[in-house]
Amino acid sequence: MAIFLSGGGSNAEVLLKTIQALPQPPLVVKALVTDAPLTSRAYELGERYNLPVIASDIREFYQRHGEKKVSIATPKGQEIRNAWTDDLRVRLAPLALDFAVFAGFVPLTNLTRDFPCLNVHPGDLTFRKDGRRLLVGLHTVPIEQAILAGLDYLRSSVIIAQTYSGQGGDMDSGPILGLSPKVPIDFHGCDLSELQAAWRERPPQRPKGGYADKLEQIAAANQENLKCAGDWVVLPQTVCDYAEQRFALDSAGRLLFRSNDTWARVATVVYHPDQRRELIPPTL
Repeated sequence: MAIFLSGGGSNAEVLLKTIQALPQPPLVVKALVTDAPLTSRAYELGERYNLPVIASDIREFYQRHGEKKVSIATPKGQEIRNAWTDDLRVRLAPLALDFAVFAGFVPLTNLTRDFPCLNVHPGDLTFRKDGRRLLVGLHTVPIEQAILAGLDYLRSSVIIAQTYSGQGGDMDSGPILGLSPKVPIDFHGCDLSELQAAWRERPPQRPKGGYADKLEQIAAANQENLKCAGDWVVLPQTVCDYAEQRFALDSAGRLLFRSNDTWARVATVVYHPDQRRELIPPTL
């Protein structure tokens, strides 16, 4: 497998540490992949763990093709994104990957068509409203939505990322392999009505750099807590179970989990810091 990262790489580092500590790892990391070679920690981690780095600077790629903004909001932006993905696809081909892990990888990419791509997401994707997954989206959006929905906890989810179309919102629609334990929300002394008011006062379009309001600030602080108590618990365990082929889909696309050589239908698996697994049965 390969690990994809765009920034500080803390999730990638925790995953690499976990794999390195196992007496018989169920997988081999072939490379680190980054879209931001100048600012991510990919080369630092590659040197530390003796791994090659495949770098494709997406910002430079867009500029080379006549676009200053990295976006898929226009047909040309989507065309450039597909070309960037194709270029990366060629460079990954010699690795013959069985799967990949998106560990804080920002760009939407349809490499998900080539092999399974596990993605850690800062939201409980089992939480639904009106039949749809509510806590989806980028940046702090899933955490903001959890707060606005009146939840007092957060979870991280590990999913199989799907191919995208249009703006890419459908990438979070895949099977939910693993969930972290509940991580309490720290409201930092604010009440819900104050945060709801901040949300109502926002401009229609997100400004460059974010809204910089109280809701976004509290969501960002909670996202850091969720990374430590959520991502770092669920991601390594789910990845190892996936590599051991403990997950499968039945003919109807429903999730199965293998425990003690017995397959069971599950909605997902909750992973705990003490390595305990909690199989969540499917809802009717």
